[in-house]
Amino acid sequence: MRVSLLFNLLFLFSFAFFHAAMADRKHYIVYMGDHSYPDSKSVVAANHEMLASVTGSVDGAQAMALHHYSKSFRGFSAMLTPEQAQKLAESDSVISVFRSRMNRVHTTHSWDFLGIGSVPQYSKLTMDSKSNVIIGVIDSGVWPESESFNDEGLGPVPKKFKGECVTGENFTSANCNRKILGARFYLKGFEAENGPLESVGSVFFRSPRDSDGHGTHTASTIAGSVVANASLFGIARGTARGGAPGARLVIYKACWFNLCSDADILSAVDDAIQDGVDILSLSLGPDPPQAIYFEDAVSIASFHAFRNRILVSASAGNSAFPKTASNVAPWILTVAASTIDRDFNTYIHLGNSKIVKGFSLNPLEMKTFYGLIAGSAAAAPGVPSKNASFCKNNTLDPTLIKGKIVVCTIDVINESRDAKSEFVRQGGGVGMILIDQFAKGVGFQFAIPGALLVPEEAKALQAYMATEKNPVGKISSTVTVLNTKPAPRMAVFSSMGPNIITPEIIKPDITGPGVNILAAWSPLATASSGGRSVDYNIISGTSMSCPHISAVAEILQPFLGSSSNKICNDDNTTVLDNTRSTIRKDPDGTPTTPFDYGSGHINLAAALNPGLIYDFDSNDVLNFLCSTGPSPAQLKNLTEELVSCKNPPPSYDFNYPSIGVSSLNGSLSVHREVTYCGHGPTVYSAYVDYPAGVKVTVTPKKLKFAKAGEKVSFRVDLVPFKNSNGGFVFGALTWSNGIHKVRSPIGLNVISA
Repeated sequence: MRVSLLFNLLFLFSFAFFHAAMADRKHYIVYMGDHSYPDSKSVVAANHEMLASVTGSVDGAQAMALHHYSKSFRGFSAMLTPEQAQKLAESDSVISVFRSRMNRVHTTHSWDFLGIGSVPQYSKLTMDSKSNVIIGVIDSGVWPESESFNDEGLGPVPKKFKGECVTGENFTSANCNRKILGARFYLKGFEAENGPLESVGSVFFRSPRDSDGHGTHTASTIAGSVVANASLFGIARGTARGGAPGARLVIYKACWFNLCSDADILSAVDDAIQDGVDILSLSLGPDPPQAIYFEDAVSIASFHAFRNRILVSASAGNSAFPKTASNVAPWILTVAASTIDRDFNTYIHLGNSKIVKGFSLNPLEMKTFYGLIAGSAAAAPGVPSKNASFCKNNTLDPTLIKGKIVVCTIDVINESRDAKSEFVRQGGGVGMILIDQFAKGVGFQFAIPGALLVPEEAKALQAYMATEKNPVGKISSTVTVLNTKPAPRMAVFSSMGPNIITPEIIKPDITGPGVNILAAWSPLATASSGGRSVDYNIISGTSMSCPHISAVAEILQPFLGSSSNKICNDDNTTVLDNTRSTIRKDPDGTPTTPFDYGSGHINLAAALNPGLIYDFDSNDVLNFLCSTGPSPAQLKNLTEELVSCKNPPPSYDFNYPSIGVSSLNGSLSVHREVTYCGHGPTVYSAYVDYPAGVKVTVTPKKLKFAKAGEKVSFRVDLVPFKNSNGGFVFGALTWSNGIHKVRSPIGLNVISA
């Protein structure tokens, strides 16, 4: 034990010394696009030579370099001064140089809600087509002992897999199997930007093993094996399963303590492309605003994945507000979050026999009544009552809250709810009721019995407390309620468009279940489970919706291939809830637009037979990039090919399954092409839901197809007659042959009529 302690102290000291020497340097990524070097060794040598041009020697270059990207594209990350970074940026062979930023992770019955059991095509798939798709998950690692990663019934490892099972702390080659084919971990970027892992003071493993829980949850949501009788202390009890339980997983641990370095993410994707994955799932992203495409690690990495026919599904983010959606490049499938038809109700029994309906994930049953006190009435000496109402650290008087249930309120939307309960517990409180106008329906776990109330439900509680001299109450354990309506609803936290990089590309693309999702968990990750060790946990976020769509992509692969845009067309999606009304948004049921849900909520049954698709390839993407800024030299480095950008089509003509124009100044024509993927001759007719103030004409009005694979182009003429006053107006174009309805949202910002 003493030897281990001494080693850790020496390690921390050496790391501190290194960081002191690096005080004037920052972690930069130097990105150079495709390469034609024969092997990785040659790329690394060339990188060192380039870096030596600013460090003065190859030895200095080797000391400064952290990551080399050498398999699927060329680049490196290094500790540089701003002057060195600028000099490298001026090199003809460099596309971009940018600071490595930290990204955040965007943190069962859901598959029943999507109707997977009612899809006959899926149940008839052969085992080979179910189990040979390889999905790479870039996240916080995996807890391999979970029942969700049992490989029973799976065939041999697919021959196309070229990856590794990298061993490390508490992780051996035996932790990989026919479900978890391989695993790697990346930490150089994180430690360069945050110091050694030991300095954080939390549990971790220098290996692919997950101590945070997040990566285990996302991986099992995608491809977890069938596990009967799974629950969170009886809450949401049922059969846990991933959407694609026959798929194979490869784990890329690039996230530590819910943070993921750009440099580590790039290294993970570089490996994943070489390893032979078919789909990449990234439940992570930068804080808004997102950087331009070629100064954003996920955009860069996913571009090369796309060119290698790998679908990349990524979460839109949890920033709630307009213009905050992340991962918005058109070659990324960007996923928003919505609810399912399941609630977790936690009832509060009052001393006047009334019962108030709250919500939480509370496994603790109060057997007796306790006194109720408002946080505002329990202010610590010198603390204003309003401040105390938020139940923050050192704002409550322990002598007033001891043995009582404290009623707290929310200050801002992104406050930590569980931290409030911990402060109440530390002061001697036995329970917490949180009046929360933001997080309607989002389940939280607390160390003490707790429940959240929306303001409307809280009125009965507040009236009772105002009229009763000694109010009392008790909090029940949570009950699971199924088949609730309306559902889905857009999650209050789900990041929204418009796309701040290219507003013509409507983002997010699609929405899926992301609220209160049960999946496998690391038993060491207790911060989000009220300090309790669990094998399955319920959490919310676009982190949870992204793996649902990643799994759907696996299901669709035998039918549609690998292009992400093929998922984003109705029949594939719906904008209606289970009451047949337009999807609305929590917490207040406000109207939604494509900037909330993209093309809509995933409609799995219809997605297997979509009728028409909007397809695009690498050449289309390069034409799109020509219209958005990179120089010819940058594009040549990007692809190792000479790219001509003569008269590139405008970005609104990119063959995306939505139609967006961010500055409609007078009449304009937009062009699209659809590919028929049905059977036999058919005719599709155009139907338009007109955006306010804009006349829309489609030419031709009918599309005739004789056989699958045929492509037909059409034109959409937009004639505005009323300005949109600085905002977007929305409509839709629907092609229908009487069986299929293929719907594309329209979003227009009318500058001048």
